[in-house]
Amino acid sequence: MSSTDDASLPPDQQAVLEAVNALLAPLARLAVGRGVHFGEVEERLKTAFVQAAREASPGGLPHRQVSRISTATGINRREVTRLVNAHLEQARPRRSLAGEVYAHWLTDPLYRDVGGQPAALPRQGPRPSFETLAREVTSDVHPRSLLAEMERLGYATLDSAGERVLPVRDALVPKGDLPRALRILGANVGGHLAGAVANVLGDGRQHFEQAIVASGVPADALPAVRQLIAAQWRQTFDSLVPALERLIEAGNARPEGDGTPPLERVLIGLYSYHQPDTAAAPEPPPAPGDT
Repeated sequence: MSSTDDASLPPDQQAVLEAVNALLAPLARLAVGRGVHFGEVEERLKTAFVQAAREASPGGLPHRQVSRISTATGINRREVTRLVNAHLEQARPRRSLAGEVYAHWLTDPLYRDVGGQPAALPRQGPRPSFETLAREVTSDVHPRSLLAEMERLGYATLDSAGERVLPVRDALVPKGDLPRALRILGANVGGHLAGAVANVLGDGRQHFEQAIVASGVPADALPAVRQLIAAQWRQTFDSLVPALERLIEAGNARPEGDGTPPLERVLIGLYSYHQPDTAAAPEPPPAPGDT
């Protein structure tokens, strides 16, 4: 269906397609920028449609499943059969132990200096040291290995003597690791989109999802805007991470049993984006003779 046919659709479906246009444009830029061809993305889009249709109509007789999915998605039966039999699954975001150690370093008062910043730590020794910091996050990986990974990702460095571990400020997004950065992109944007979609399809109260839009901001004020955003994120981060850690620890302390609630993964983010504000630009004066 071409864009010229959109006017024949119901208003809500037209609105969906407008939203899809806004979402696909940056996705296409990412794919083209990294040399991923349309066919690869198309395959995953069809798989996502099939999975969404299966989730929308669970159960039922297996021999009717293909017909239901084909009707719901518009994908022909042969393609649906192929995709269902392939059992393609999206990979879950991997746990980043290095990132968790860095986050704990940023928020635990014991590992911060008098200014509230992450402190330089002895590599080994009693608490507070990098060794104890790492073991408070996980006992499955040796602190030496975690330190090497944090150095690789740009979270930390060693001093010249190799005895003290120094934090790298503002290193929440790892540098020099494109695959990891892309996984973060997928998890962050995917989580935000999933929450927004759930709100639209539900009663609008399942997930918190708000944004501030400021038009007419002078371009030379953007550095000040970035500083404001960074300061707000620091306050939010410092407040939420310790509170979430306490809730997780309280949940882990519960005895296991039939009444134990299932575990949930919570994603909380703050983002900013700016682009030329064409709506704020003054209209040119009318040419002589215009009415």
